Amino acid sequence: MRESTFVERRSARWKRLAELVNAVERAGLPNLGSEGVLELARLYRSATTDLAVARGRGYRPEVIDALNRAVARAHAIVYMGNAANGWQRVRDFFVRTLPAELRRSSAIIGICAALFLVAAAFAYTIVIGDPHSEYSLLPATMVPGSIQKSLHDTNFAVSAASSPALSAFVITNNIRVAIVEFAGGITGGLVTLYFLIFNGIYLGAIAAAFTSAGFGYDFYATVAPHGAVELPSIIIAAGAGLIIGMSLIAPGRLRRVDALRTAARRAAVLLVGVAALLVWAGIFEGFVSPRRISPELRLGIGAFNFFLLLAYWVFAGNTKALTVDSKP
Repeated sequence: MRESTFVERRSARWKRLAELVNAVERAGLPNLGSEGVLELARLYRSATTDLAVARGRGYRPEVIDALNRAVARAHAIVYMGNAANGWQRVRDFFVRTLPAELRRSSAIIGICAALFLVAAAFAYTIVIGDPHSEYSLLPATMVPGSIQKSLHDTNFAVSAASSPALSAFVITNNIRVAIVEFAGGITGGLVTLYFLIFNGIYLGAIAAAFTSAGFGYDFYATVAPHGAVELPSIIIAAGAGLIIGMSLIAPGRLRRVDALRTAARRAAVLLVGVAALLVWAGIFEGFVSPRRISPELRLGIGAFNFFLLLAYWVFAGNTKALTVDSKP
């Protein structure tokens, strides 16, 4: 095809593409409407093909340059729209999908919370009565030994310059634990339950050890800012693992593979949420918990974080909870 014929046949499409691009630049993509957006995408694909043809046939530089500018302007708009859609999906996940799954899974997460608290209470009761008994509950490497200082002056005695490294380490380690609890569901939940109960025992034993040494108040104040989010996150991860485990043990009317597939999708939603929550907790553990602020303020920050998480769990994306009955 001769260049003049090529330009004559396609110039109307290029002109229309330019008009749509100008409209988007003036008033935004939503103002095109669904039909306009589809037309823009169609003309963009057509123009990219025309540009490849023009280059391949060696048409004049003026034609190639004009086409290149038109395609570049449309490209920015098309992929800006894709990015916006991507951010919208992220927003929808955290505003609707995740809190809805948290509420749907509240029963099994509640069971995990109960097991965790019972394990912690059991260990606390044993160790507070006999501090040396922690050696029978925990590996020797995890026992703090003779406690001479508060938790704030030992594990969290770090400088502000070390906070980013501490935060990154804590986030990475906690996400690794959450993934193990999640993946443990494939064993029917046995590995998940082991790590859940062990973490409860560890917390109870360490809390009792510091309490026996006279540093109980500081212990709770030091753990509160990050623990208010970190501990629920570990429990939610265990809930995700048990969702997978229950699909293998009791698939119901579904084939076991289909039940596993459905459960894995639900559990994956929770795991992504847990990862986000552990980033939140890790930031507080690295930048807030080690700071030399009063125990009362640290406890207050922990309470604020916990109630913020609870409010998100109950109200985010929950139109029923947010609807106020206007009837007298």
